[in-house]
Amino acid sequence: MVEYRLEVNGDPLEVSAPDHWTLLEVLRYRLGLTGSKQGCDKGDCGACTVLLDGKPVLACLTLGATVQGRSVTTIEGLLPAHRRAGGQGADPIQEAFDRCGALQCGFCQPGMMLSARALLNRCPQPTRDQIRDALSGNLCRCTGYTQIFEAVESCVAHSLGVATEPRSWEAQLAERRGKPVTP
Repeated sequence: MVEYRLEVNGDPLEVSAPDHWTLLEVLRYRLGLTGSKQGCDKGDCGACTVLLDGKPVLACLTLGATVQGRSVTTIEGLLPAHRRAGGQGADPIQEAFDRCGALQCGFCQPGMMLSARALLNRCPQPTRDQIRDALSGNLCRCTGYTQIFEAVESCVAHSLGVATEPRSWEAQLAERRGKPVTP
């Protein structure tokens, strides 16, 4: 057993775990942070993506022992970090994913959101190609990526105060419900 000292979602923590465990195992099985998903366990799917000192890493390929003294952000930490920074509600990327329906089963969602958050932190106005590149390590088997890319673009538009045009299905749905469409 090794005693790990690290910061997780803004909190300094000490945790004991076997020295051969990955960061994903430490997060899930010692700290109970199950938002980071255990998918392929070989770095192919990105479901285990977390931010390590602000950069996306695959927790299933990162030995827990290598993160001593470093800062880890999991999906559970996005909302509190946003609020600590003075924001209200969920992190804007979480809001955008919800607004755009950028998920179905939700398995890829934590990794996608954390990869998107890292991108927006380093490049507040990315192009579609930059978004595609930043999310290329995260696989989604449900949505076909269009709504995921739209969610990141919507987050950028909202941060700039730019109204986004509703997609045709949104306008039709709002019309049926008798509600105005708000971007």
